[in-house]
Amino acid sequence: MENQTVVAPLRQPIEFELEGFDVPSGYGPFLFLLALLVYMLVLLGNGVVLCAIVMDQNLHRPMFIMICHLLICDLLGSTAMVPCLMMQLLLGQKKIVYLSAIAQAFCVHTYGMAMQTVLGVMAYDRYVAVCEPLRYCSIMTSSRLHSCCALAWTVALLLIAVLFSFHVNVPLKFSCGFLCFKGLSITWSMSSGVFLVIAFSYFRILRASLRQGRTDSSIRSKALQTCASHLVVYVIYEMATTIIVVSYRFPSVCIIVFVLYSAPTPFLNPMIYSLRNKELRVAVRRTLRKCVAQVCRA
Repeated sequence: MENQTVVAPLRQPIEFELEGFDVPSGYGPFLFLLALLVYMLVLLGNGVVLCAIVMDQNLHRPMFIMICHLLICDLLGSTAMVPCLMMQLLLGQKKIVYLSAIAQAFCVHTYGMAMQTVLGVMAYDRYVAVCEPLRYCSIMTSSRLHSCCALAWTVALLLIAVLFSFHVNVPLKFSCGFLCFKGLSITWSMSSGVFLVIAFSYFRILRASLRQGRTDSSIRSKALQTCASHLVVYVIYEMATTIIVVSYRFPSVCIIVFVLYSAPTPFLNPMIYSLRNKELRVAVRRTLRKCVAQVCRA
């Protein structure tokens, strides 16, 4: 008779213990309030800008619609990390249930992938706007715009599906670290591809701006101002991603960077876009006035 191996059922609920996440005694409530404040600012900043774009018909243009997708990415990334962090700080728990860990990993890696693809689409949009200004409306039509945005999210979700397919046959005790390592590897690969797209787009933008600026310096200035916000957001995101990859071997540092990656960065993005764009600043102020007026009437 052949030997048969009996596999004992896994004890439920399966839990992971977080390593390198040590909070000094007595600092938990303070850090909880700090994380709560940051999260509320993220929700407020991204929510107000998102509402301003949705409510203002004049902002229903490709650049602002892509900013909406970027803000949705920011909300997804913050929501995936910060509420869980707040509960751990408040309750002092260092364990996370298996299904919660998988859901969190799915949201965090989707955020990373979608940020990359959306930033790539935004670079293409800026390239067409600066290098083909007369054909911009015919090239970046409504259908093509929504197709590009749908493609950005589809590519991100497909890569996440590939990532989780690697996770299926991995032993449970290695799954969390394996998933994190593979996720960072795929995100880094995507980052390299998006970097080539952005580098090509902005090389062409710079060349076109210099050529057009010989006759009219205002054209060059306007082109560079249009692209500045996108470049600042991209550089901040890439710096955070690079630090995460480098700090992967140091759990305590990696957790801190993940928090910085999922909270202050989404908090800064709406401010960067609203401060750099006059139309968006006006729309945000108008939206805030409407909200205050409604609150006062209530």
